[in-house]
Amino acid sequence: MPYSVYVIELDKAVRQVSRFRKANPDSSPLKPSFYVGCTARTPEVRFEQHLNGYKGNSYVKRFGKRLRPDLYQKYNPIKTRADAEELEEYVALRLRAEGHGVWFN
Repeated sequence: MPYSVYVIELDKAVRQVSRFRKANPDSSPLKPSFYVGCTARTPEVRFEQHLNGYKGNSYVKRFGKRLRPDLYQKYNPIKTRADAEELEEYVALRLRAEGHGVWFN
């Protein structure tokens, strides 16, 4: 079963949540914030699940705007869950290093 990593752009209002700000102390308010995840479903299906509250992240449900395939498409498909989880962390930390606010598991 192939896996995918995906990136969801979050509304800038997510920065008003103290827990998100604490996780991203060096993020720039001028740059978009993101949620990064991995899934055995398509990124589109997983995004809909988040929005509908099925195994969803509260930041995505409240602040999710759109998928950002420009930030993840080149990595998919991924053969194993372990590789997908490793890639999820890599993408998230890379975006955070670029000054974005990022949430991931």
